[in-house]
Amino acid sequence: MMNASNEIIALYTDHAADFDAQRGRGLAEKTWLDRFLSLLPANGSILDIGCGAGDPIARYFIESGYEVTGIDASGPLIALCRTRFPDSLWAIADMRDLALGRRFDGLIAWHSFFHLTVEDQRHMFDVFRRHASPGAALMFTAGPEHGEAIGLFQGKPLYHASLARSEYESLLSQHDFRLVDHVENDPDCGGATVFLAKCKNG
Repeated sequence: MMNASNEIIALYTDHAADFDAQRGRGLAEKTWLDRFLSLLPANGSILDIGCGAGDPIARYFIESGYEVTGIDASGPLIALCRTRFPDSLWAIADMRDLALGRRFDGLIAWHSFFHLTVEDQRHMFDVFRRHASPGAALMFTAGPEHGEAIGLFQGKPLYHASLARSEYESLLSQHDFRLVDHVENDPDCGGATVFLAKCKNG
């Protein structure tokens, strides 16, 4: 399992074009994205953590009038973002080491955070807190229970992990977030397990 977790960045770097070609543009996530946006000020700032190629999620935010900053550890995926949305800020960065020196009205890690090991996920809540403005919204996807799983992408192992809901709630609370909503295996967005939270001090 650990070897597969170490290969995630290389996998998305080597097969960026394949990932982009296979990424659906239908925006099945729209209900959750709208709930997330409802917690933000109009035209607020969003940090897209693990933004991929920026389409469709970052595109939806940008076209809705929000200021988007996207980070991804895959250079080729960031290159696609910069070509598609040259007026937004895109950076090649590993989310585990993220230190942008600014805060955002919303943070989203959709189908990205769950590629980290459980220990790295625990440390990510410090990263979330350091980049959250007072009252900021935070949304991420994970698994329905504590554990690890291996999928396949381009014939290579694709690592996923999750903590239990109770631990996510505890970590959110410890870092000044409160859970707003949570749905396991939501059929309306492709079976994703979603956590939506809001920073307490705001």
